[in-house]
Amino acid sequence: MTWTGGCLCGAVRYEAEADPMRAVICHCVTCRRVSGAPMMCFVHFPAEAFRWLGSPPKRYRSSPSAERGFCPQCGSTLSMHESVLGDRVQVALGSLDHPERAGPDDHVWTKQQLPWLHIEDDLPRFPTISAAVPSRAVEERS
Repeated sequence: MTWTGGCLCGAVRYEAEADPMRAVICHCVTCRRVSGAPMMCFVHFPAEAFRWLGSPPKRYRSSPSAERGFCPQCGSTLSMHESVLGDRVQVALGSLDHPERAGPDDHVWTKQQLPWLHIEDDLPRFPTISAAVPSRAVEERS
């Protein structure tokens, strides 16, 4: 199945020729600040099956081991690139053309979740990172 997406203005587009590896809802402070939302969901696609159509997003180094991708034209948050997860590209769920096709696997960084935010689902929750993927975020955010 082909997955497509892009920014608000259409200047940056992408496609993935493989289904997502996973999707995660992150409650960390950095994701809140970059998105302007109470949490952010990233969908992980295999890097070898993913490509930017035309110009890739501009990147901002948000931590020593991660960069955030955004459209230089409209500012839409598009991606996250973690050095420890070089086998994948993480795109913002909301940037998918059909976000309803992707579902999250778990919640991470719940120790930083806003106290008034209550999400009723049966997904696993982790105070920091998920056991499913490696991360350097613990050392950087602890």
